[in-house]
Amino acid sequence: MPVPGQLIFAGPRGAKPPRHLADLTPAERRAAVTELGERPFRAGQLSTHYFAHLTDDPSTMTDIPVASRERLADALMPALLTVVRHLEADRGATRKTVWRLFDGATVESVLMRYPDRVTMCVSSQAGCGMNCPFCATGQAGLTRNMSAAEIVDQVVTGARWLRRDEVAGGRGRVSNVVFMGMGEPLANYRAVIGAVRRLTEPVPDGLGLSERNVTVSTVGLVPAMARLSAEGLHVTLAVSLHAPDDQLRDTLVPVNTRWKVAEVLDAARSYFEVTGRRVSIEYALIRDINDDAWRADLLGTELNRRGRGWVHVNPIPLNPTPGSRWTASDPAVERTFVARLRAHGIPTTVRDTRGREIDGACGQLAAATPA
Repeated sequence: MPVPGQLIFAGPRGAKPPRHLADLTPAERRAAVTELGERPFRAGQLSTHYFAHLTDDPSTMTDIPVASRERLADALMPALLTVVRHLEADRGATRKTVWRLFDGATVESVLMRYPDRVTMCVSSQAGCGMNCPFCATGQAGLTRNMSAAEIVDQVVTGARWLRRDEVAGGRGRVSNVVFMGMGEPLANYRAVIGAVRRLTEPVPDGLGLSERNVTVSTVGLVPAMARLSAEGLHVTLAVSLHAPDDQLRDTLVPVNTRWKVAEVLDAARSYFEVTGRRVSIEYALIRDINDDAWRADLLGTELNRRGRGWVHVNPIPLNPTPGSRWTASDPAVERTFVARLRAHGIPTTVRDTRGREIDGACGQLAAATPA
């Protein structure tokens, strides 16, 4: 299992994504520009073009001398993502994009437009090493971790599409980012935290999103959850639990053999105590596997054992994946499960299954490409 912060790359030994300004802090950008023989303030100009103007085209950078534009852009704004294809649903309001990375690895992101917000679901790894049997990404295995800039560039590119009116619904802006695409975010800790900081730092140092509109998910890497609590960030933590008892969760979420349900919930409660941010519990409802009414009662009891008002549960009707023997719970069973949780006083909202028909919903991302 990957160690949080460890980078794993495919391709030639030692190969890693090219350095991009979104990998760097503002101070590191100034140092990089200076190393290229330019004055430090050029770093701020580059950042303004990328994060404020949403462009990496040197021909548009008219405030930088012509002789310097290409060299700076080549060094600090290399192409990171290439669109393989788009798939759309909801009359274009949901767009799944398959990206090819520098080494040929493929990942997916999903842009979802709602009446009051635009959410981008981003990938943090090519594949996933958590091996959850009901998840298409987990069954694909881990190819490699992504760099902070590869993560950020998914959002910046989506924001560019919206600004240029290339997504159904007219011009707009990305307001929310969820790390719920391919990969286990906390197994790529350093890059994910770097990406979160780039997304939330004020323009032009970053994209200027509210920390409260960023969600980082995890299957329960307890040491990394504790580390996240100490980062000084106020993002939402989403824990993919899927079972309240160790016997079943050991099967559904194999990392549970290392960190048990009680440890995961204790770490989640600690995150709430440190940050004041209510934790989301994600629970994929699988027919005749984890949708028993007694499991809803057990989940409610375990959450309330750690206090009130610190958690919200999102049951998710299991989304179909190729070859899976499992399917979503019967709607009546789902309603009972939700009712039992609410009877315990647990705020509960069934998750939207946006993008299911284009394999863009929770658990479906596998970056499959035509042969």
